[in-house]
Amino acid sequence: MGERSREKADSAFITYFLFVVSFIACFYVAGRLWQDSERRVMLEDFKVKGTGERGTSVNVEDKLQYFGCKVAEQRLKELETELSAARSKGFTNSWVDIKMVNDTKSRHLAVIGIYTEFDNRLKRDAVRRKWIPNGGSLQFLEKTQGVIVRFVIGRSANKGDSSERKIDIEDQENNDFLILDGHIEMSNEYANKAKQFFAVAVESWDADFYVKVDDSFYLNIDELVKLLHSYSDKPRAYIGCMKSGEVIPEEGKEWYEKEWWKFGDGKLYFRHATGQFYVLSRLLARYIYVNRNFLHLYAHEDTSLGSWMLGLDVNHVHEDRLCCGIEAIGFFSLPTSSKCQCLSKMIFYTSRLGHYIDIGFDLIFRCLDL
Repeated sequence: MGERSREKADSAFITYFLFVVSFIACFYVAGRLWQDSERRVMLEDFKVKGTGERGTSVNVEDKLQYFGCKVAEQRLKELETELSAARSKGFTNSWVDIKMVNDTKSRHLAVIGIYTEFDNRLKRDAVRRKWIPNGGSLQFLEKTQGVIVRFVIGRSANKGDSSERKIDIEDQENNDFLILDGHIEMSNEYANKAKQFFAVAVESWDADFYVKVDDSFYLNIDELVKLLHSYSDKPRAYIGCMKSGEVIPEEGKEWYEKEWWKFGDGKLYFRHATGQFYVLSRLLARYIYVNRNFLHLYAHEDTSLGSWMLGLDVNHVHEDRLCCGIEAIGFFSLPTSSKCQCLSKMIFYTSRLGHYIDIGFDLIFRCLDL
């Protein structure tokens, strides 16, 4: 009697269990069919909107198009989330190393880029003799004062030619070049060279300031370090010898500007730093790095860089010590015109800057055409 009742109970349990499973399966199948019918209605609406005619059936291509739209919609939502995060970080691109950018302990004070050309070996040797330390001294300068110094040059239009090979050999000897693989070294491409220099420099070193000088400029690094420390409280500083000037619309003349019509009836450039020597703070250099593919290039380097600064909240700093004057922290190899002015400045520098005495006499002789 007990065994029969137990068998009846087991049979009832199995029957109940199968009923529940069947019920759930029916709901699942009904739900899928309902979802599929909704998709079919949506796809037919898409076809009506696209062709104006209601289709008799929904084929495989229609389904793939629908699922592709769903994937694209999901990806769009992800991109919107990434964009919101980028806005909160100041539109910092994914290739910027955030740890490197925020690590102040490993940050240098300045990166100095000395613009040079293939045929300027004599100028580079003169700069090395006068104010750039060599070998171990160059590394000592980087460690003690946090100053990186490199000659900046692009590639030859004829890749791998003798000019490039000479630079490679010179770099092996001195280890003081920053070679811009994305730039073709030409005199009319200096604006692009500036953009490439700041992009590569920011990617290579994290520094508070990025400095550009020509290879005809003799710089007092100690005075430059003092000057940069005095601007450490200005995170958006564009420092230089600020000037304006006439826009030259006549083709064939020196400093011709092919986009002269953009500068209005007055044909005057906006205020900008002279191209021979200027300084950008870290945030401005990073701005060029992040937006380098969108920055417009005018005919000249200094005006191009000045135009990049116009739409930003930037401190335009006119610094007399970066101009050619008695308070300057360096001086140029001046042309033979204005000999008296050139001579008086060189005499001043030889009397004031003891470690520049040799440079001073060299330039005195140059001013006098000796």
